[in-house]
Amino acid sequence: MREEMRRDETVIVLGCDVAIRGNPFGVTRGLLQEFGEKRVIDTPISEAAFTGTGIGAAAMGLRPIVEILYSDWITLPMDQIVNIAAKIRYMFGGKINMPLVIRAPFGCSGGVAAQHSQSLEAWFYHIPGLKVVTPLTPYDVKGMLKTAVRDDNPVIFFEHKKSYTMKGEVPEEDYTVPFGKAALRREGSDVTIVTYSHMTLKSLNVAEELEKEGIKCEVVELRSLLPLDYDTMMKSIGKTNRVVVAQEAHLRGGVASDIVAEICERGFDLLDAPPVRVGALNIPVPFNKKLESMVIPDENRIKQAVYKVLED
Repeated sequence: MREEMRRDETVIVLGCDVAIRGNPFGVTRGLLQEFGEKRVIDTPISEAAFTGTGIGAAAMGLRPIVEILYSDWITLPMDQIVNIAAKIRYMFGGKINMPLVIRAPFGCSGGVAAQHSQSLEAWFYHIPGLKVVTPLTPYDVKGMLKTAVRDDNPVIFFEHKKSYTMKGEVPEEDYTVPFGKAALRREGSDVTIVTYSHMTLKSLNVAEELEKEGIKCEVVELRSLLPLDYDTMMKSIGKTNRVVVAQEAHLRGGVASDIVAEICERGFDLLDAPPVRVGALNIPVPFNKKLESMVIPDENRIKQAVYKVLED
């Protein structure tokens, strides 16, 4: 954000606690001191109001980054996002741009209960006019945030809360990571695991464990849900002929379900076994960590899905 704000004076940041406090996760720390209160704006605790403000600012030529502290609270400005931000370019025939970025930490970070642990990406995956991305690595977060800020369409930028503690090499120079391009995180020949965000790390752990058993998993991290890179996915499935699709979100009605449907429509003849989905149990996420661990999919659940797809 800092680099983009230096590059383009139309980039602003607004939301609860983004200025003086620097965001509880520290993602806007120091921005107020460098760019001032006209570009780093603390707002009242009203997600609907400050998201609507961001939409208006975007329509008038600014490039706002709206910070929603927990993605669970992105439900509050649904009307603003779904009925205004997502529709405005289409309804005005492309004459009005909507360069809006909404950052929303999502996923379960451990013991924060049902109202702070949700993964709601499927809600927005359903909406035409939005772009939805889920970068994981520090490299991808920087590159995809730059891409999002420079895009003339509204982007929902989901970051897993556990990714804030990840470490990795990030070039100092300017670069972008394109949307709609998946990353092949591990090559394999027996089964493809398609996943995104923090489930990528769990999938890589499983792939490493299963290699000791002679099972070679190929791991495809989507990074971007809208647009979605089906070419990379289908190329991998064409090699392995088996696929597991893993998400942290509740299984019912999730992105994984749509991906499985697309896989079957695009390449049913490639499959040697029915695809298997992995996701959270269809109940609210408990506060108790032991119960929470039973709801959120772990490495063992991914491993069992791989075994299942290999048995068929």
